[in-house]
Amino acid sequence: MLDVAIIGGGLCGVALARKLHLRGHEVAIFEARDRLGGRILTVARDGGGGVDLGPSWFWPKTQPLIAQLVKELALPDFPQHDEGVVLHLREAEKSAERIDDKRLYDDARRLHGGMTTLLKALVRALPADAVHLGHELAGLRDCGDHVMLEFKTGEEPMEIAARRVVLSLPPRLLRETVSFTPPLDDATDQAMLGTETWMAAQAKVGMEFRDAFWRERGLSGSAFVTHEQAVIGEIFDACDMSAGLHALGGFLALDADTRKAFGVGLPILLESQICNVFGLNVEPLQIHYQDWASERLTCSAADRAQQGGDGTHDVANPLLRQPLWDKKLFLGGSETAARNAGYLEGALDAARRIERALASLDAKKTNSGDALFDDMPMNEASLARFSAWVDARADEVFENYRRRLNRALASQERDNLTQVAVLGAMEEVFQQALGVLATLPFEMDDVAIERGRTALTPSIQKPFGDLLQSIMDDVVAFNQTSCALSNFPGEHKLSRDYTQVIMQDIAAAWREFSLAANGLLLAKRDKAQMQETSR
Repeated sequence: MLDVAIIGGGLCGVALARKLHLRGHEVAIFEARDRLGGRILTVARDGGGGVDLGPSWFWPKTQPLIAQLVKELALPDFPQHDEGVVLHLREAEKSAERIDDKRLYDDARRLHGGMTTLLKALVRALPADAVHLGHELAGLRDCGDHVMLEFKTGEEPMEIAARRVVLSLPPRLLRETVSFTPPLDDATDQAMLGTETWMAAQAKVGMEFRDAFWRERGLSGSAFVTHEQAVIGEIFDACDMSAGLHALGGFLALDADTRKAFGVGLPILLESQICNVFGLNVEPLQIHYQDWASERLTCSAADRAQQGGDGTHDVANPLLRQPLWDKKLFLGGSETAARNAGYLEGALDAARRIERALASLDAKKTNSGDALFDDMPMNEASLARFSAWVDARADEVFENYRRRLNRALASQERDNLTQVAVLGAMEEVFQQALGVLATLPFEMDDVAIERGRTALTPSIQKPFGDLLQSIMDDVVAFNQTSCALSNFPGEHKLSRDYTQVIMQDIAAAWREFSLAANGLLLAKRDKAQMQETSR
């Protein structure tokens, strides 16, 4: 039986598999396509370089996980070309307007060879038999101590058992194509339905040329087309000069039905659009095109019906981050991320969340994690146990918030719903934390005390920083997606001022906890001194 079965070979699934394999887990990836990568898709060239038809960029200043991974894997990267004049074609029969000194991509960077090089580098750490292509998940069955997975493989159905399962697929696609026995709860089901899939209804084009003619004319390659006949809405420089790749990329402005209707005539329209925008009669060497709306393993019926978005909402519905089936089933993929949902950074955020959750479960399985701390000094071990306890509370605190909020709504309360529910949930976990601290042993004889505060107190306070941020991220995202709160505008979308008031309340409760925790440590010291004196 597998330790962990990962469904979906996109960035989240592959990055998670690599981490778990390096930690000694027996892990396998099951991917329905005949390739890994999911929406990462790079067209390789004989002369080197690659044209990305999925994600192209990452932003190191705001996306630390992918920036660190690129550095760790020693992948060569380069800045997105952003120098020169930007063009804007507002009317089909007129020339494009010139916009000087406009930077569109901030610190965006790309990978030499395309984004697929990231996937290849991650996969190299996995054994060959850990990757199974052509395995499309059809159903899941909760069997108590494990999960049974049913796959379609092109031949006959196949079943595999795993202790834990990670579904690293777009939530809407899961909802439409996979059967769950027993069914998922209604709240999770609706959260999956309401989660737009990144790029699902979009199409992207990459066009190779003999030279970068736009750069020679002082243009950045960036352009926007906003008239009614627009074929490509946004154009950008897609060159990799070190590989001799001269290319423009673009996102189509046409909806999925119109793109399909044009059929084989679409390349002619794409070429004509480039000529109109840049005012030159240029002929591409090659046109690479990917319509994600036509790919059934990416675009769900719900996504096709809801065209117009790009699937990036930064923070996903927190219900998608809750473990299911007694912590045997986890939802992954970029759409479930706590930050940068829909981006590559979001995929890595989801992978990190699940990796931590599995590590926490492993720790509990090993004598409640005691074996992990056996070789540590007493105080260090107790602080580590306390930190691990706090780290594992996020799901519990969020569920507590939801229960309190639902009770308030059922009681027809209307004022400060979020504030009261969040504060109540946090006060409860602070009280529980004091109970945990009381049971942990500490050697206080050599612990410094300054102005009544022990040197251990900051280490006890520290774990709550990440917990508080996680809870507030989840609360904000949940409220925005809650139908029940849509009639309470101030609660549905929390204002900065309201959020600040909530944080001030939590900070006051945190200070009370800190004082109580410090007092508890001082009491442990006094008790130890009294026992020593009485001997």
